[in-house]
Amino acid sequence: MDIPKKLKINTWEDLKLFFEDLLQRPINNVDDLEKWIHDRSKLTAIIDEDLAWRYIKMTCDTENKNLAEHYEYFVTKIQPEISKFNDILNRKLVNSKYFNDLSGKYSILKRSVERELELFRDENVPLFAELDKLEQEYARITGSMTINYGGKELTMQQAANYLKENDRKVREEVYRLMANRRLQAVDELNNLMSKLIELRNKAAENAGFYNYRDYKHQERERFDYTVDDVLEFDESIRQKVVPVLEKIVKHRKEALAYDILRPWDMAVDTSGKPPLKPFTDTKDFVEKTIKCFTEIRPQYGKYLREMSEKGLLDLESRKGKAPGGYNYPLMVSNVPFIFMNATQNIRDVETLVHEGGHAIHAYKAKDLDLTEYKQTPSEIAELASMSMELISMEHWHVFFDKEEDLKRAKIHQLEGVISVLPWVATIDKFQHWLYTHKNHSTVERAIAWGQIYSEYSSKLVDYSSVEWYILNLWQKQLHIFEVPFYYIEYAISQLGAIAIWRNYKNNPQETLDNYERSLSLGYSKTLPELYKAAGIKFDFSASYIEELIN
Repeated sequence: MDIPKKLKINTWEDLKLFFEDLLQRPINNVDDLEKWIHDRSKLTAIIDEDLAWRYIKMTCDTENKNLAEHYEYFVTKIQPEISKFNDILNRKLVNSKYFNDLSGKYSILKRSVERELELFRDENVPLFAELDKLEQEYARITGSMTINYGGKELTMQQAANYLKENDRKVREEVYRLMANRRLQAVDELNNLMSKLIELRNKAAENAGFYNYRDYKHQERERFDYTVDDVLEFDESIRQKVVPVLEKIVKHRKEALAYDILRPWDMAVDTSGKPPLKPFTDTKDFVEKTIKCFTEIRPQYGKYLREMSEKGLLDLESRKGKAPGGYNYPLMVSNVPFIFMNATQNIRDVETLVHEGGHAIHAYKAKDLDLTEYKQTPSEIAELASMSMELISMEHWHVFFDKEEDLKRAKIHQLEGVISVLPWVATIDKFQHWLYTHKNHSTVERAIAWGQIYSEYSSKLVDYSSVEWYILNLWQKQLHIFEVPFYYIEYAISQLGAIAIWRNYKNNPQETLDNYERSLSLGYSKTLPELYKAAGIKFDFSASYIEELIN
């Protein structure tokens, strides 16, 4: 089957011929089956890259209706047909009398296909198309959010820089402006969430599950841990990490010498010094990050240089751009694309080295012969990115000339490592609640969030007068809307990243060799095997959490 690498996909008809070829092709031996698998994988790569560019262009400019329609056409008209055919092809694969004769290199692929077959239902095809379309509403709603301050219109990312200012009145004013702007969209986002929950639960019920939570755990191919393991992990974070977070907040309160700590006091540097400015503009940002990566290993710097030269970095925050950041691997071009919202602060450095870790992963896995093995699960994908945050921290002197500023930046990063764990547990536990409490009201939703948030946040912060904003703070987390239940992996990976960083401080080169060995395997091995290749344990027990947090 000869598939043009630059195949233009305008309609389903442009793809149908190739799917029919795979369906009708005779398979007379194991070699035929392997050739069939690899041809199908090539087709998957072409489709994935087409969809990738539609998504990238849409998130870079959420106000462009043509880009939105281009993406929506794919997910509503083309994707459903692909889904139907993929189910048929999966059945052809599994029913082949040579399926069990495939070598061990196909074991991960085989179990993934079997899981897909277990979950697929024809009646869910249009539901998932509608969900794909609805999920992009979040980017449209939040991408248009701005405030006016100091005579300027600021995106929410740009406005957040003012929360680092030493003038407490400035911080409070901007915080309230941002909160009020988000509150304007509370009803719209709640209505969107309700529609998503209804459709997701319906899809789960169609597949024979009582709720979407249990369905999604299976759909995310969590072969190596259970829903109960995740809930236990959330509880372990509450017990082992939240007390450490409280110590950090107590230190903040004492360092600022405030009688009452308010939410707009949580981002300012306690030293009383101006906010850190690690770079001047985007060009400077990219060059410094390349230098940082080159110091770790020259090849890492070359990767980022290539991406920059090929126009595969969109880093600046601007109105109409979707929030957040991501790295999107392009399966045919074999290069990744990095998207983020930089506003010249320390968080930008953390974000770009994080996404740069994903990019290194994409480069290291690019020679795998199956597209499916390049599509890594989040537990290993986020290990790659979060490890690079901590590894790169040992080379951040390229961003900070003064030792004092470097120390401040490292403290910011390490406090972030600790604080992200309770936040992840909060989001995760809330999502469990959302899908196991059917037909709940938006008021009940807010109350549930408030109760869960209080379990994982500091008791030293006074939220009086902004309570309603806090009760809807979950709306800031795009994962809840766009990629449900993709979040606990950050906590699992964060623990692994701390373990890799510990190894790096003791033996840098051996640690990087192990890191690359693991990344080059993509998803051709199980998670415990991938973590072992990286030189660490796949473990999120309470005792391991305590060890690594200490």
